[in-house]
Amino acid sequence: MIATSPGYSITLRVGTEVGKASTSDLVAAAAATGASVTALDVVESTPHSVIIDVSADTRDVAHADEVSDALNALTGVEVHKVSDRTFLLHLGGKLESTPKVPLRNRDDLSRAYTPGVARVCKAIAENKEDARRLTIKRNTVAVVTDGTAVLGLGDIGPEAAMPVMEGKAVLFKQFADVDAWPVALDTKDTEEIISICKAIAPAYGGINLEDIAAPRCFEIEARLREELDIPVFHDDQHGTGVVTLAALKNALKVVGKKLEDLRIVVSGVGAAGNAIIRLLQVAGATNIIACGRDGAIGPDSTVDTDHKKWLQANTNPEGFAGSLKEAVVGADVFIGVSAPNVLNGDDIAAMNKDALVFAMANPDPEVDPAEAAKHAAVVATGRSDFPNQINNVLAFPGIFRGLLDAEARDVDENIMVAAADAIASCIPEDELHPGYVVPSVFDPEVATKVAEAVAQVCVLKPQRVSVPGGGE
Repeated sequence: MIATSPGYSITLRVGTEVGKASTSDLVAAAAATGASVTALDVVESTPHSVIIDVSADTRDVAHADEVSDALNALTGVEVHKVSDRTFLLHLGGKLESTPKVPLRNRDDLSRAYTPGVARVCKAIAENKEDARRLTIKRNTVAVVTDGTAVLGLGDIGPEAAMPVMEGKAVLFKQFADVDAWPVALDTKDTEEIISICKAIAPAYGGINLEDIAAPRCFEIEARLREELDIPVFHDDQHGTGVVTLAALKNALKVVGKKLEDLRIVVSGVGAAGNAIIRLLQVAGATNIIACGRDGAIGPDSTVDTDHKKWLQANTNPEGFAGSLKEAVVGADVFIGVSAPNVLNGDDIAAMNKDALVFAMANPDPEVDPAEAAKHAAVVATGRSDFPNQINNVLAFPGIFRGLLDAEARDVDENIMVAAADAIASCIPEDELHPGYVVPSVFDPEVATKVAEAVAQVCVLKPQRVSVPGGGE
């Protein structure tokens, strides 16, 4: 059974007649449905009735309805209202604009606005680089989306993508004190997206591309990196790649294997899968098999996009042909960024001894983590309710913090490998074990270490790294 989640947390306002039902009856009725009761608060009490707010985590919307029905069925109890706490959190959005300087009097106004501000404008007009120190550009990132690949929801449009973009901006601020702002674009045209990003770039120190579908996302990122003088980072690709590499580095220490010796199978050849493969190769992996819906991509596969052609030319050195299930036989590592339940416990049992399984499809992984753990040495997922959560928030806040601090113009694989090493280093080697190869997203050390590592690489002004097989 799927576990309850704070993402489906509800508060039920319940009225009870005095003497008819106790608070323990309410808890028991909710718990009997499988809900996790988290709080009870008495809102109002009279000689004849009591109003109580019952808060609980549920599995999904249908389960929330089941809890409500169970409480209503108690004698003397009436559920007046059911509030979805996730929707309550989003009321009015999750962001606001707050001034950094007070306007207490006319003198302050004269410096922050006219006439004093004109002198600052003239200085920037004479030297555009001054915008990095005299405007919000020095600490602001645009989170740009077209709403075509939002979480696991697909193409739901820019308006529906906004809650995710707002959430991203909150994470930037919370974990790295980076000011980020959602830019949701009502267009799917590649050239138009590129043009808009170039037009708004003067106000930002970096652009975080988010939830843009493949293969369009590849061209958009490549063109913007080439044509802008600020770093452009597609988090769905590279954030996932960085955290995956960090987790793999630590997992390899647990099992005593080397990256260059591994046979790695990757399920999913979209944005995330492509970036993971490229970054693993830069880090030293030599034997990777990429699997799409039709199985392994090999010499005889029919491929129809540039990124799949790259995979065909630069992966699967053995020329393996077959299904995903056949590919994992004898593999050392399975990395999934694809679809739920494509493998089972028997498939993991067929992997090499001390296998590593990173099943990152959300909310349901490629293989049941409990089944995988019976056979694999280390199991990681994208979920917060299992050990070893591979979560992009470990990467992107610190990466952009470092890029902004260094006034970077670009981001490349040197920077990404440095970020992965920094994340991995947050767990001392004597603390590593199969259930702890990825640091907590709330570890305050992570973003700081990542930012320092990234800034150090940027200060060294590295040349752009060529990804094996072409591209940058």
